[in-house]
Amino acid sequence: MSIKVHASGVNKPADLPPAPVTRALLSVFDKTGVLEFARGLHALGVEILSTGGTAKLLADNGVPVIEVSDYTGFPEMLDGRVKTLHPKVHGGLLARRDLPGHMQALDEHGIGRIDLLAVNLYPFQQTVARPDVTLDEAIENIDIGGPAMLRAAAKNHAGVTVVVDPADYATVLAQLQTQKAVDGPTRFGLAVKAYGHTAQYDGAVANHLSAIATSGEKAPLPRTLTLQFEQVQPMRYGENPHQHAAFYREATPAAGSLATFHQLQGKELSYNNIADADAAWECVKSFEQTACVIIKHANPCGIAVAACGDVAEAHRKAHACDPVSAYGGVIATNTVVTAEMARQIKPIFTEVVAA
Repeated sequence: MSIKVHASGVNKPADLPPAPVTRALLSVFDKTGVLEFARGLHALGVEILSTGGTAKLLADNGVPVIEVSDYTGFPEMLDGRVKTLHPKVHGGLLARRDLPGHMQALDEHGIGRIDLLAVNLYPFQQTVARPDVTLDEAIENIDIGGPAMLRAAAKNHAGVTVVVDPADYATVLAQLQTQKAVDGPTRFGLAVKAYGHTAQYDGAVANHLSAIATSGEKAPLPRTLTLQFEQVQPMRYGENPHQHAAFYREATPAAGSLATFHQLQGKELSYNNIADADAAWECVKSFEQTACVIIKHANPCGIAVAACGDVAEAHRKAHACDPVSAYGGVIATNTVVTAEMARQIKPIFTEVVAA
């Protein structure tokens, strides 16, 4: 028995050849920037397919657009539940451009290639955030066609550009305008972003539905808990110098948490820097008076308040608690660092100052 294996020779994103775009499908709930994106694509001679509100927006603003139902020859049905689930859509997205057999199948069935997909999904998370949301409302805001198209286009990123974030429209358009195609590393990065988007979406659905009991009552905690975090920055090292580490946060971090901070100066942080900074910040922000906290290896070295509102005074008191342990520690204050406090810190080896 012999087995034929096709190998394209592509084994890393940089090996992917540039992919031209002749036909695009745009179907977005978040319409931010989509009109300008569509105008740019049209100016480059790209045929545009679309659905529902997106198609109406483009048509009303003079952008030539073909409704997906006209393209497939099959009407939208079941109150919009079925509109893009069709071979002319998924065949056009999934066919490998480097396989003659795939291209021949498209020709035989009258299916055109779809080279670019811009989709973002129904607002499930915003819908279920309402305290009065019903199960029926939640169910109707579970997107089916959108994730299916995103996963298809992302899988076939060797020939298809997939966009889920309006912030990426400009990058894609700029590449098409300058080099008539989208490069391989960009398509790979966008595909990874698309899978992250659908994973977060499915996780939100699972979390919400698994918190509903058979009686219909909302449980305090879900039976399934799916979390997704995005990398903020790599760490200098992990808990120990031989370990790798990175700092991750939720897509919508809690206001006032360390995940919302910006590093203003200094080298890359370590795992211990982040852990101690978080401990110091969570402690100091609990005070209403001007306060200063010093942490070293998760242990408080000093905590002090200044009734007069002088942060330098709070720091002097906190440092005096245990000046030996404070060496190489992390300082946090719940107000602005003054020049006087900065001068006090300068001769003391300090890893992080958070304010």
